[in-house]
Amino acid sequence: MNRGLLLRLESLVQLHGACWQLRALSSRKVCGAQWKPVELSAHPMGSLLLHPQLWPRHRFISAALSQCRHLATKEETKKKKKKIPLTRGEVEIRQMMTVEELAQAMGKDIDHIYEALLYTDINLDSLEPDSILHEDHIKMIVQKSGMKYKSAKVKEEKERKNTDAVKRQVENYPAVLTPRPPVVTILGHVDHGKTTLLDSLRKTQVAAMEAGGITQHIGAFIVHMPSGEKITFLDTPGHAAFSAMRARGTNVTDIVILVVAAEDGVMQQTIESIQHAKNAGVPLILAINKCDKPEADPERVKKELLAHDVVCEEFGGDVQAVNISALKGENLMVLAEATVALAEMLELKADATGLVEGTIIESRKDKGKGPLTTAIIQRGTLRKGCVLVAGKTWAKVRFLFDENGRAVDAASPGIPVEIMGWKECPSAGDEILEVESEQRAQEVVAWRSYVEQQEKMKKDLEVIEAKQKEHRLEYEKQQQKLAHLTWRQRKAVMYKASRHEMFSRPKERTDMDENTLSLIVKGDVDGSVEAILNILDSYNCEEECKLDIVYFGMGDISENDISLAEAFNGVIFGFSVKANESIKKLADKKGIKIKLHNIIYKLIEDLKDELNSRLPPAVVETTVGEASVLDTFSVTIGKNKIPVAGCRVHKGLLDRKMKFKLIRNRDVIWKGCLSSLKHHKDDVQVIKTGMDCGLSLDKNLEFSIGDEIVCYEEKEVQQTTSWDPGF
Repeated sequence: MNRGLLLRLESLVQLHGACWQLRALSSRKVCGAQWKPVELSAHPMGSLLLHPQLWPRHRFISAALSQCRHLATKEETKKKKKKIPLTRGEVEIRQMMTVEELAQAMGKDIDHIYEALLYTDINLDSLEPDSILHEDHIKMIVQKSGMKYKSAKVKEEKERKNTDAVKRQVENYPAVLTPRPPVVTILGHVDHGKTTLLDSLRKTQVAAMEAGGITQHIGAFIVHMPSGEKITFLDTPGHAAFSAMRARGTNVTDIVILVVAAEDGVMQQTIESIQHAKNAGVPLILAINKCDKPEADPERVKKELLAHDVVCEEFGGDVQAVNISALKGENLMVLAEATVALAEMLELKADATGLVEGTIIESRKDKGKGPLTTAIIQRGTLRKGCVLVAGKTWAKVRFLFDENGRAVDAASPGIPVEIMGWKECPSAGDEILEVESEQRAQEVVAWRSYVEQQEKMKKDLEVIEAKQKEHRLEYEKQQQKLAHLTWRQRKAVMYKASRHEMFSRPKERTDMDENTLSLIVKGDVDGSVEAILNILDSYNCEEECKLDIVYFGMGDISENDISLAEAFNGVIFGFSVKANESIKKLADKKGIKIKLHNIIYKLIEDLKDELNSRLPPAVVETTVGEASVLDTFSVTIGKNKIPVAGCRVHKGLLDRKMKFKLIRNRDVIWKGCLSSLKHHKDDVQVIKTGMDCGLSLDKNLEFSIGDEIVCYEEKEVQQTTSWDPGF
C-alpha cells in the first residue's frame, strides 16, 4: 500500500466509515492477509480489524476515533441504560404480561413489540402499553425477536383472609329490644303534594328552598305528635329521574304513605311507588290529597288503585285511605293517627345496645365540615368517637347533627342523623357498620377495595378475551381473502394496509373527526349525581354522537374540573352547585362551557341541546317544481348530438339556477344541473306552471316519454338527537 492509500484509509476511519467496522466479518483472514484487532476504549465500535500494513498506524487511528467518541456514544449510552441484560438470549415470561412488562423483560423498547405484532390478528389501535397480552402472542414476539423463552416460576399466592365487617346476629331477647319510632316514606307522583304534606306536618318550609317546587334529594325529619309519639319521615323525590332514590327510601322504611292527587288519579310514578313498596314488603297507607279542589274525585282514585292490587278497607282490603288537603291542613292528624296505629300493629322494636348498624340515606360535601352523610340508625346507639365503615370508606364520628343542624350527643334506632368525620363520601344506600378500632376499619376498607379490584380484573380479562377473539376472526377472514396470493404478495398487501401504524403509538392516535361530547358532572349530593348518571345510562344514540363521562363527583365547580374540560374538550354540567367568579373567568378564558341548573329536567334539556349542536346539519331537499317529458329529440352541436326533452311544467316552476333530478319508474337515475333551458327558441331562466319548454342535462343521458323532471332546492337543517331520556 502506498502513502496516499493510507491517508485515505485514515480519513475514512475518522469519519466512521462502515467499511472499517468489520465486527460482522466471520473470519479475520480477508484478501489473504491476517487482520489485527485494535481495541478502542470507550468507543461504540469496540474494536477494529486492521490490515497488516496499517498496524504501525493503529495508535493514530485509535486516537482519531477517541476524539469524536462523545458524539458517537451519547444516544447509545442512554439506550444501554434502558436495556436489561439478558442471560443467553432467554426471556422469562409469565401469564398476564403487559406490553410494557414484556418490552422490559426482553430489553427492548415498546416500539419493538408493536412492530412484532404488526402482521398479527391483534388490533394495534386498541393496544396500550398497559394492555395485557395473550400467552401465545408473548411467545410469538419472543421467537420473532430471535430469542428463547422460559416460563417464570409461579409464586403461589396465599389465599387472602376475608376481613370484612358483617352485621351481628339477630337477638330477639325481649329485655334487649326497646320500642323505636316508625320510619315512614312519603311516595307518589311528582307535584302531587308530598313536600307540602311534610311541611304541614312539621311546620317548616322545605318546599320554598327546593328549586321549581320539586324535591331534589332525600330529606329525613322527625315529626313530634301531640300525643308524644315520634315519626321519622323520609321525603323522596317523585320525579322520573329519581327512581333509585325512591327504591332506597323504601329499603329502610317501615310504612309507606302513598300520596295521590284527587284530581289527577294514578300516574306513572304512583305505579312505580306501589311497586317499590311491594318489592320491599312494606305496608301502605293511602293519602288522597287536594280533596279541597272542585274537580277532586277520591272514589275514582280508589277504584283506579284496584287495578294495581291496592285495595282500600271499604272494598274489603287492608289499606287505610285518608282524604286530606295538605295545603289547608285538613285531616292531617287523622293521617298521623293512622300511621301511629299501623306502627303499633307492626310492634316496631330495636336493640339500642352493641355495635351500631344503619343505612346512608344521602351524602354530600360541605366546604367547612367536609364529607357529610344523612343516615338512619337501625341498631345500637351512635355516639361521638364511634368508628364506622360504609362502602369503601370509614369515619371516626366527630359530630352528630339533627335535621335542624343542631349538634346532638347520640342517635338511637329509628332516628335520622347527619354524621361528620368521614374520610371520603360514601355512596347513598351503603350499609353503616361500627367496628372496634380505626385499624379494624382500615382492614375492612382494604379488603373491600381488594375484592372490587379482583372483580374488575376478571371483567377486564373477559372483555380483552372477547376483543381478541373478535380480532382473530377478522384476521382469519382477511387471510382467507389473501389465500390466492403468494407469501411475499400477502406480506406486501398487509404491510401497505398497516404501515401507517408503525409511526404512531396508540396514545398518539387521536380520531379528531369522532363526534364525541365529553361531560364533567357535578352535583350537590350523591343521590343527585346518581340520578343524573342513571339518566345518562339510557343514552342509546352512539352512532349520532358519542357521550363520554370524563368525571363525576360532588361539590362546587373547581379549577380541576376546568382543566379536565380543557383536556377533553368537554362541557361541565352542575346540579345545585355553584361556580365562583374566578372559576367563571378562568372558564371564559379557556373557552369552557359551564352549565348550572337547579331542576333536573332543565339540565337534561340543556344536555340535549348540546348534543344537537354536535350533530352535523342534515341536507333537506325542498321541491320547487315538477315537469313531465312529453317528447324527446336531439340537436347537433358541432360533432355531438345532445338529447333534448320537450317538457310541460305541471307544478311549481323550473329555475335553471336550482338543482334537478330525473325520475324514471319512481327511481332517481340522475341528479345535477341543466345545460340549457329554452322556451320556444329563447334561453330562459324560469319556466312557470302550464308552460312548455325544452331542456338538456349536464350529462349525455337519453330521455324517455313519461320521465319526471323535478326541480329542487337543498337546505341545511340542524339535526336533533333521537335520544329519549323518558321525560
